[in-house]
Amino acid sequence: MTHAPLILFVCVHNAGRSQMAAGFARALGGGRVEVRSGGSEPGERINPAAVEVMAEKGIDITAAVPQLLRTEDVREADAVITMGCGDACPIFPGKRYEDWDLRDPAGQSADVVREVRDDIEVRVRGLLADLGVPVAA
Repeated sequence: MTHAPLILFVCVHNAGRSQMAAGFARALGGGRVEVRSGGSEPGERINPAAVEVMAEKGIDITAAVPQLLRTEDVREADAVITMGCGDACPIFPGKRYEDWDLRDPAGQSADVVREVRDDIEVRVRGLLADLGVPVAA
């Protein structure tokens, strides 16, 4: 790719999994990737447990706000990653689509949210590598 790849993370409420994935992609991508996230039914705020467990990794997602999924974001994305939540997403030819089957962290214990976070980190690292984006230290 001659441009910074654009990754779109999608989940229904855009309040947990997709926000953690976006946080990892921004932190690990080190400015070499553009990151967006959205949901078909955005929540009112980010899941506090997601904020807490990401802070344990040194990633601050407190300023993140759930966003409505926009068709334009899907159209512009190089990779569209859905979070195993059955979200309907517009399909455009030539896009990379993946569905990550991840447990919903809403209402779960901190230990479960940490497991989800760690799974997301591994997947984001793999995605960045597949897209040719060097991972920041």
